[in-house]
Amino acid sequence: MRRRGSGGNGPVRGGRPRIRLYATATLLTLGAAACGPSATSSAPRTEEDRPAPRTGFSVRYEPPAAPDRANAAFLRGRRVLEQGSADVNAFGRADGVVVVVGRSCGGEGSAYDPGARRIEICYDDVAEERELFVDAGVRPADDEVAAVLAETFFHEAGHALVDLLGLDLDERAEEDAADQFAALMLIRRGEAGERQLRVAAREYELSAAAGEEGATGQEEGPRDEHSPDLVRATNHLCHLYGADPTRNTDLVGTKLLSGERASRCGEEWRGMRDAWQKRLASVAAASD
Repeated sequence: MRRRGSGGNGPVRGGRPRIRLYATATLLTLGAAACGPSATSSAPRTEEDRPAPRTGFSVRYEPPAAPDRANAAFLRGRRVLEQGSADVNAFGRADGVVVVVGRSCGGEGSAYDPGARRIEICYDDVAEERELFVDAGVRPADDEVAAVLAETFFHEAGHALVDLLGLDLDERAEEDAADQFAALMLIRRGEAGERQLRVAAREYELSAAAGEEGATGQEEGPRDEHSPDLVRATNHLCHLYGADPTRNTDLVGTKLLSGERASRCGEEWRGMRDAWQKRLASVAAASD
């Protein structure tokens, strides 16, 4: 099903995974080229034809393939990409651009392309995620789909930051760092974001149960640079508990988060939070 990232030197794809980054010496340069009618047109300006910002994550949408029209409308209506981009931009900006594009991907999966400095979030992911939750008895699963898309966006944004900050991480470490960034950004949203992160962890659990992983929790098929889905689910729950043990005490003692692991979650959460804040401090400093 899904999971970003595929590795190699191309875009990182695969549902919620994808990417092998080119190291770059420049810090964050974020923004996007606008598309749409000419600026001289008398027609009302739309989201696509507004002038592109010089820095920051900037969103645009490609016309969907016919089967994806409802999925594209859902993604735009929920404003997942706009809200996520605003959250990342709030950390500060430097010289440059990351384009965030909603598009039909033909099943390739959402991804970050380091060559183009472009995040692609797929309309067809909407249908895949909805099917997964509906099969688990959740209907109509609108909030669940939006939560997973938000976590997916932040994961790909984490890849973009690893790229733009020139961090020297191997494939697995980069994927883990992208997952941690997604958890950090959702937890920063407070209780609403925590609920979304719980849903994202549940999606990983459902994905594993749907047959993507063998009995050992390892993904079947070609080598995957991501941690197994059940490991990713547990890590998200651990960060939730570590960030607020009082509000998330119900997570402890479940089949995913043992009491022993939970005892270390506060330290794990603070470590990953501080690591990302230190990395992002250079972005804020560059924008001063």
